[in-house]
Amino acid sequence: MKHISTFGASDYQISDLQLLRNSTDAEAMARLLAPCPIMRLAADESIAESHIAHLYIVLRGALAVATDTRTGMADGTISKILPGESVGEQAVLDEEANLNAITALEETDVLMINAELVWQLIDESHVLARNLLRLLSFRIRAANAQLRRRQKLGEFYRQLSMIDGLTDLYNRSWLNDLLPTMIATAHGSHAPLALIMLDLDHFKRFNDTHGHLAGDQALRTAAGVLGSALRPTDFAVRYGGEEMMVLLPDTSEKVAVAVAERLCERMRQAQVFSDMRLPLPHITASFGVASLQPGQDEQALIANADAALYRAKALGRNCVARHQAEAAQPATPAA
Repeated sequence: MKHISTFGASDYQISDLQLLRNSTDAEAMARLLAPCPIMRLAADESIAESHIAHLYIVLRGALAVATDTRTGMADGTISKILPGESVGEQAVLDEEANLNAITALEETDVLMINAELVWQLIDESHVLARNLLRLLSFRIRAANAQLRRRQKLGEFYRQLSMIDGLTDLYNRSWLNDLLPTMIATAHGSHAPLALIMLDLDHFKRFNDTHGHLAGDQALRTAAGVLGSALRPTDFAVRYGGEEMMVLLPDTSEKVAVAVAERLCERMRQAQVFSDMRLPLPHITASFGVASLQPGQDEQALIANADAALYRAKALGRNCVARHQAEAAQPATPAA
């Protein structure tokens, strides 16, 4: 920055400064501002802020003010400060150096007012104090709006991080986040909660025979079966690899077994390739069903469903087993 003049020696008037427009004591304000330096910045030159806070008022040109980089709030937002407008009010009120990056967009002249004089101006001029409050109120509203946008964006990405990219089912992160809450809710309301765990049968053989791209398509097909057969209140999760899970709130074990049998049948009928020129391998899955027991946590519920799934596999796969003493009933194999 280059010192080129003072406010008193320049042609600028109090009416050029937005904070003092409509001032009833312009002459007194002009006397107070007379010794304040006017600094010139070349295009792209930044204001080198010292440890002492200052208020900067643009007299000619324009400044770009980036969001604070030291508070974790920086998101690339740039504010443009035009002639008559100011920057640095918050720094003066906080009595700390300005944390924003301030850069001239073109050759720019700024009036530089130290914090002590700003407070004197506030004491001397009710107009300036009122204009300053209005300005700060506007900036607080703008900052709150920006924060709300950032929160919405953050929630969007949080939700996105809980969706499996291949199948569009919820992923393990979602399960870890939501299942404990669902279980606590079920215990608190004494409502039933059922869990179905399923595993695509002989999936490694399918991959080896048809290739990994076909294997990916098989996983998407299986996910589509789940999505099309469940209620809006149910949840389908890709647990890992070819293992998937279905959560059925407010659902008894008897109903959950019926849901699993319906899914098993639809999985047998699912067509992996829509291109009729290609062979049409079908997929089957084994299903384990468990219901939430009194005092049970999420690990125990998953373990019960997993144990039932392994019994379904032991029964020959392509069937449903429940985590109870009753013997599992194999589904009718595909013809």
